[in-house]
Amino acid sequence: MRLERGWRASMALTLNLLAFAFALSAVTTSYWCEGTRKVAKPFCTGPPLKVKQWFCIRFNSSNVNDSRLVQYIFETGEEKFLLRKFHTGIFFSCEQAADMNGFNCRDFSEIAPEHERGVLWLCIVAESLYLSLLFAGGALMTLEQSPCFSIMNKLKLSAFAAMCTALSGLCGMVAHMMFTTIFQLAVAMGPEDWRPKTWDYSWSYVLAWGSFGTCMASAVTALNRYTKTIIEFKYKRRNIEKNLLVKQKLLELELPEPVWDVFLTAAPPDGEAQLELLVNGHKPTTGTRTLVGLDQVPEQGEAYC
Repeated sequence: MRLERGWRASMALTLNLLAFAFALSAVTTSYWCEGTRKVAKPFCTGPPLKVKQWFCIRFNSSNVNDSRLVQYIFETGEEKFLLRKFHTGIFFSCEQAADMNGFNCRDFSEIAPEHERGVLWLCIVAESLYLSLLFAGGALMTLEQSPCFSIMNKLKLSAFAAMCTALSGLCGMVAHMMFTTIFQLAVAMGPEDWRPKTWDYSWSYVLAWGSFGTCMASAVTALNRYTKTIIEFKYKRRNIEKNLLVKQKLLELELPEPVWDVFLTAAPPDGEAQLELLVNGHKPTTGTRTLVGLDQVPEQGEAYC
C-alpha cells in the first residue's frame, strides 16, 4: 500500500513538472497562431542583379505614378501581390521582412483593438498566475517526497498541492480563452497592415492546452491520493474501534473472580458430610439433600411397613 501511495505521488509530481514545462514553452514563444498576409510587392531597390528577385518588382522608371507600370506588370505576367508568413503570441507578433529573410516583430498590444487591451492585460496576469500556482504545487509535491515530514504533514502538503494545481489549471483555461477571443477580434478589427488573409492555431497553442490537460491530471492524481489515504485511515480506525468495543463487551459479560473462588473452594457443612456415608450398603445419589441423617431412614421405613 505504501508503494502504491509513493507511485501516485511520483506520478502527480511528474505530471506537474510536465505541465509547467509546456506552459513555460508556450508563453515564451510567439507561435500561438500563424498564417499569411497578402501584401503588394515593393519596388526593387539597388542595382539590378543576375538573379531575378521574385519578392519585388523591378521597373526602370523612378516615377511611382507612371501609367506604364500597370501595363508592364500585365505584359510580363508578374503577380503584384505577395504572401508573407506571420506568427503571433501573447507578447509579440512577427512577420516576414520585405526581402523574405528573417522576421520583423512588434508588440501584440499594438495590434489588439484599443477597447480590448484591458482584456489582453488580464490574459497576461492570468497566465502569470497559472505559472506561479503551478510552480507552487510542484514545490509542495517535492516537499511531500521528503522523509523529514510525518504522515499527517505529508497529507496536508498533498492537499495544498492539489488545491494549488487545480486553481492554476482554472487560471490557465481562462487565460487561453481570453487570448483566443482577443486574437479573433484583432483579425476582424486590427490595423490594415497586419490583418491576415489566412490563419490557424500553431504548436504553442497546442502546448498551452496540453499543459492545461496535464495540470488537471496532476491535480486529480494528488487529490485522489489524499482522499484514498484518508479513507484507508478511517477504515483502519473503524476496525480498531470495533475490536476494542467487542473486547469491552466480553469483559462486561464475564463474572468477577471472587464469586468463582467462593463457589469452588467452599467446604461442605457437617450435616452434608454425612451424606457421603453409605445408606443400606449403597452410596446415596447426588442431589438428595432432603435426607437429614442415617438414623431417620429406618424409622421412616418402619413407619411405612
